[in-house]
Amino acid sequence: MTAVPAAGADNRHTGAAEARGAAIAAGRAARTGIDWADCPADYALPKPIQCGWVTVPVDYAKPYGKQIKLSVDRHVSTGTAAERQGALVYNPGGPGGSGLRFPTRITNKNPIWTKVAAAYDFVGFDPRGVGHSAPISCADPQEYVQVPKADPVPDTEADKLAQRKLAAEYAAGCAERSGDLLPHMTTLNTARDLDVIRAALGEKKLNYLGVSYGTYLGAVYGTLFPGHLRRMVVDSVVNPEQSNIWYEANLNQDVAFENRWQDWQTWVARHDDVYHIGDTPQKVEQAWLTLRAAAKKKPIGGVVGPAELIGFFQSAPYYDSSWAPVARTWSDYLGGDTQALVDAIAPDLSDIAGNIATENSNAVYTAVECADAQWPTNWRTWDRDNTRLHRDYPFLTWANAWMNLPCATWPTKRQTPLEVKTGKGLPPVLIVQSTRDAATPYEGAVELHQRFEGSRLITEKDAGSHGVTGLVNTCINQRVDAYLLTGRTDRHDVTCTPHATPVP
Repeated sequence: MTAVPAAGADNRHTGAAEARGAAIAAGRAARTGIDWADCPADYALPKPIQCGWVTVPVDYAKPYGKQIKLSVDRHVSTGTAAERQGALVYNPGGPGGSGLRFPTRITNKNPIWTKVAAAYDFVGFDPRGVGHSAPISCADPQEYVQVPKADPVPDTEADKLAQRKLAAEYAAGCAERSGDLLPHMTTLNTARDLDVIRAALGEKKLNYLGVSYGTYLGAVYGTLFPGHLRRMVVDSVVNPEQSNIWYEANLNQDVAFENRWQDWQTWVARHDDVYHIGDTPQKVEQAWLTLRAAAKKKPIGGVVGPAELIGFFQSAPYYDSSWAPVARTWSDYLGGDTQALVDAIAPDLSDIAGNIATENSNAVYTAVECADAQWPTNWRTWDRDNTRLHRDYPFLTWANAWMNLPCATWPTKRQTPLEVKTGKGLPPVLIVQSTRDAATPYEGAVELHQRFEGSRLITEKDAGSHGVTGLVNTCINQRVDAYLLTGRTDRHDVTCTPHATPVP
């Protein structure tokens, strides 16, 4: 096994005890390595993907205290020994997302990643608390997925009070069901875990691809361990400014989602000959409000109310790949096919494993965001900010507020976010971002670019799909390949034309 680099960078930014603990854990992992084997059948990962475990401390200030095991997997590089450049570790975002399906980009022969796959082992992992890695829970999964839920948009103060009660109960449920791990569910600790994984892989330095929240994890890793990075691509970037983590980030999301929602409505109107929803964006919006009101009055199929509609329809501003399927489902419903909408939206209550995964993902999202930063504890602040935003950006504002409100009564200590900045040894970082991204507004990429000296920003102009590196856009794909394969970047930042607009 390769010796682990010293972890001195951690000392300047956070507790010396955690820095020492991270170095101890990484050294231990470097000696132990990973015992790779066929993946368990319930992982549903095809051969030759292999699975293994990496042990990390729950609390890095106590590296010899309680430990947990993180689930990792890999597909070895497809090229020759001479072509191999190490492992490429992936995080898909969330927080709460599993990276274990990353190696299937090789088994599925995804052409975008063919060249990179010849040079790198593709490594995924479940972060602490996620999936197979000491999973946490905040509620009974079967109860959590029950529908229909209350309309997120409140009509009365009583509606708000009911939502506040649910949020407080959820926060208390997190403490009750996951109390031991809850105080340690932070991005700082996940970044330390990432360094332990690097060491366990036998890598002197980390090659990393992070999308969405994975970009913030990468930014924190790059700040704590700048000398441990070899190459890093961050795609669809969370604004790492301390004041943005996480309350402001969610308010900014509401604005960006409204803008991208309008982009989609314009597209639907342009294809009214296919969908027959409305031939102007205004008519499409009115059709949405009509659908929403009908579902509020009487849930569609008894299970789809406004909350469920938002959960389904928000995938359109998230991802271009959802534009046509969401529009088709809506169009079919308007044509009389109610079951199409119910099938697309309502959870399968018999899918026990799926419901556990859904609840777990939300639990981790909540736990990390609540523990990472200070949140307003005064309801008046939440009420003022979201009431004001809802007037102009109604699509997601209140739904987003209730999702995050457990942080107002969070039962464990909250961190102060790390100041993300360049440290000694940080290599050039490649930043990729679309200008109309709803989940991570463009300003986040600009902010990280300014904070990481020597970084290069690739902008996909007039596009808004979340997660750019997985899309076909030669201007971007070729530059990601060049960076990962050679370390080279353009001499200047690059602006690319958008990838192909979806077609019905």
